[in-house]
Amino acid sequence: MLSKNEAECIAACNECITACLQCASACLKEEDAKKMAACINADLACADMCQVTAAAIARGDDHIKALCSLCADVCQTCATQCSKHTMAHCQQCADACKKCVAACRALAS
Repeated sequence: MLSKNEAECIAACNECITACLQCASACLKEEDAKKMAACINADLACADMCQVTAAAIARGDDHIKALCSLCADVCQTCATQCSKHTMAHCQQCADACKKCVAACRALAS
């Protein structure tokens, strides 16, 4: 049975995955996608890290605290990168990343 914090962290990770993948896809469709390369890279790295973290929590892995700490760092990097852009998809991604940072930090402590 998952704790409340574990369930909230999995939900935050899953929301972040969706936001990051949507952001990366939308960035690729921007007029000058090359300018969005750092954002796209951050989105994809964040989605991957969130996927690994959510799966580890669901399994009750022994490394949850370490993974959550790393996930929070990766999500913070993505939030910072996305916050640099005014597009709605980037702002929505930054918000989802910030929520995931908070949920992961709560579980990591």
